Amino acid sequence: MSSSSSSGDLKNRIIFTLFILAIYRLGTFVPLPGIDPEQLQNLMEGNQKGLLGMFNVFAGGAISRMAIFALGIMPYISSSIIVQLLTGVSDYFKNLKNQGELGRKKITQITRYGTVLLATIQGYGLSVGLESSADLVINPGAFFKITTVSTIVAGTVLLMWLGEQITQRGIGNGISLIIFSGIVAEIPRALVTTFELGRTGAISTIMIIAIFLLLIITIMFIVFMERALRKILINYPKRQMGNKIYGGESSHLPLKINQAGVIPAIFASALLLLPITFSNFNFSDNETFLNISSYFSQGQPLYMLLYASGIIFFTFFYTSITFNPSETAENLRKHGGFVPGIRPGENTALYIDNILTKLTTIGALYLTLVCLMPEFLIANYPIPFYLGGTSILIVVVVAIDTVTQVQTRLMSSQYEQLVKKTKFGR
Repeated sequence: MSSSSSSGDLKNRIIFTLFILAIYRLGTFVPLPGIDPEQLQNLMEGNQKGLLGMFNVFAGGAISRMAIFALGIMPYISSSIIVQLLTGVSDYFKNLKNQGELGRKKITQITRYGTVLLATIQGYGLSVGLESSADLVINPGAFFKITTVSTIVAGTVLLMWLGEQITQRGIGNGISLIIFSGIVAEIPRALVTTFELGRTGAISTIMIIAIFLLLIITIMFIVFMERALRKILINYPKRQMGNKIYGGESSHLPLKINQAGVIPAIFASALLLLPITFSNFNFSDNETFLNISSYFSQGQPLYMLLYASGIIFFTFFYTSITFNPSETAENLRKHGGFVPGIRPGENTALYIDNILTKLTTIGALYLTLVCLMPEFLIANYPIPFYLGGTSILIVVVVAIDTVTQVQTRLMSSQYEQLVKKTKFGR
């Protein structure tokens, strides 16, 4: 009965997740009111590269359709970045973090408020940018701005809520799965476009084969790096209690090369969205600003530098807030565990921190390589944009994490069944 209940719970979670993702996909096709669809299509055809194209992929094509989910989940991610940075420097946020569940709820609430604020600013920037494009808005003016901002904010809040529902009642991380589903949904169109480019001669057959070989190699490399572990040997001393001897066993402390997962790439991408927001505030006709904005296009040194710097920074930052060597060392000491040849306590913490720093450095370089190498190739060769490294990284890592969660729940269900059979056998 217990096993059946666990299996049923997993099935319900999967169905619930798929249902929520279906709602999200439906929302990417609901357009903002007051926009001429033909003019929008003409505008987006010339803006598929650069940052706008990147976020259109992340948003599942919602930007190209100017849907209610046009901003995607990026305002929520940007708000999370700000709150986490404040947690590292502000005493107020540090105290909230140390208050346990109550503090966590307060931080979540602040993140939500920040999401609404950022969505409002970006929504207003979007409305101004749309009005600045000739004949794109049917009836420009204050009413259009108010309607657009309200719709965009409502869509972002709904998307944030959907992501939270997946995390709580579904399978996997809701925010990551929303981005994942948006990218995956564009794959069929991407394949059709690629083969159409090959058919028309815009891309040679050899280039298409090279693209898919590069894709396969990149996926294999990501899987290898995400599964790679550095195991630290942990020993436990023998203890005698009465006539019995306990302990004397060994285990391992597993440390991933990429402890931060896909978060650094998502965070760095979210920060690069800000220039797009500001570019819409009536600066579209300013030559100086246009020249500055051109530096953020694919393959440009400033774009590559900022993206790489963001990935490296958030790799170290996110690892530091998710893994504490001092706490790990203290827990080992309390349970009698020790690293052979290393004194328990502070020395163990320093030893773990040294290994973690080396692994994080490798992980940061790996993420930077995967995210930027395809971007460089796209900028210099006729390779479709949707094959960007960040998109591939998100799809593969989120898929691995989700499958791992499913396997964990299945193993838990099987374990419960085994325990129950053992009890009945007695």
